[in-house]
Amino acid sequence: MTTRSNSPASTSPRRGAVLAIIVASYLMIVIDISIVITGLPKIQAGLGFSHTDLSWVQNAYTLAFGGLLLLGARAGDILGRRRMFIIGLALFTLASLAIGLAQSPAWLLASRAVQGLGAAVLAPSTLALLSTHFPDGPERTRALSYYAAAAGVGATVGLVLGGLFADLVSWRAGFFINLPIGIGLMIAARRYIAETPTSPGRLDAFGALGSTLGMCALVYGIVRSAEEGWADPATVSSLAIGLVLIALFVFNESRAAQPILPLRLFASRERSGAYAARMLFLGGMVGFWFFTTQFLQGVLGYSPLEAGLAFLPTTLPNFAAAMLVPRLSRKLGNAGLLAGGVVMGIVGLVWLGQASADTTYLAGIALPMILIGIGQGAALAPLTVAAVTGVAREDAGAASGLVNVAHQLGGSLGLGLLVVVFAASTSASLSGTALLAHRIAHAINASAVMLGVALVVVVATILPACSRRQAVAAQA
Repeated sequence: MTTRSNSPASTSPRRGAVLAIIVASYLMIVIDISIVITGLPKIQAGLGFSHTDLSWVQNAYTLAFGGLLLLGARAGDILGRRRMFIIGLALFTLASLAIGLAQSPAWLLASRAVQGLGAAVLAPSTLALLSTHFPDGPERTRALSYYAAAAGVGATVGLVLGGLFADLVSWRAGFFINLPIGIGLMIAARRYIAETPTSPGRLDAFGALGSTLGMCALVYGIVRSAEEGWADPATVSSLAIGLVLIALFVFNESRAAQPILPLRLFASRERSGAYAARMLFLGGMVGFWFFTTQFLQGVLGYSPLEAGLAFLPTTLPNFAAAMLVPRLSRKLGNAGLLAGGVVMGIVGLVWLGQASADTTYLAGIALPMILIGIGQGAALAPLTVAAVTGVAREDAGAASGLVNVAHQLGGSLGLGLLVVVFAASTSASLSGTALLAHRIAHAINASAVMLGVALVVVVATILPACSRRQAVAAQA
């Protein structure tokens, strides 16, 4: 039985409040991702992580986040998006408390996985609520630009706060700040966001479990290969199990009465290209954040706070570019802006990949960071627009979830592959910080390659679709 509630149209005077709540919740997710980055060396030293195992501080979160996003999106369609928004906030907030109290690597990683579950419930509701409250066209583009700009703001705030807390208090303090923010957002959501209509249906638990375990097995196998090699039996078994589970997931979705991932979403070549390009783009960008903080602290000797401030040449241009997206997209077109942003990211990463132990911050780090920040800010909103173009209203939740799945799983797979590149980049003539710089440079160059493949996907799939729409509009 369908539950009726106020339609988005009837709540138009509240759209400003709705946008503020949604952007703030997304901001909290982004801050929590970036606040870990500057604290990674302190977490590694405090809890005893190895260089390769350290990647699981990110991957435990992103795998749970990305793997369960589709289930979270489907739950929002069935149970109501405001309800799932609040449940996701509650899980995320409680897990943040547990992370702050962690006393061992296993405790921290388990808590990060639960936090990822909370984000998986929360994130699809944020984008779906934007889609239902803001009509397609300039108004939605503007809302999405604010949503994307939150990534730049969150990255800046998180990196600086993470460094500040790690230097002056503890890396744990960065997670405790989610408590008052999460509680405040839950109260505001109950007051200002109207519940969306619910619909009868079932949750595809088998599909969610299969996709999550499949991706976990794949990433585990990739990361394990960095230490044990590709011929290691556990590595081979993990990769094989991951591929089989993902194949079973696709088969299940093709036959399920109510799949968490309707395969019809891939009927559009443009949307499929947007999902693939997003995975590749985020795979490269996550590597940039993960390895650059280790370069700043492990090679240049920066403190966590100094490292956080050193990222400002990326985060500030990222925010500025994201805010200019509506104006730039009118001049260049969505696809043109996207391609330009990816190109700038490639140039910045290739430049940064030339860094060595003798590199100075201004010429070798800060200047390429500016290009990387502009590229990320310019690309993410157009990628999101391309990924939800032409989606039917009943698929809004699944499409929104798939955007975030591509975002998170792309980061996990990309980081896993880059850890392998990092571990394999040895040199008999180098040691200490020089060897660390050498390995990081190779990983950054591999990030540039990922963005290069993303550019090929954009040119082959998204640019032609946008050109056809412009031709049709010109003839109308």
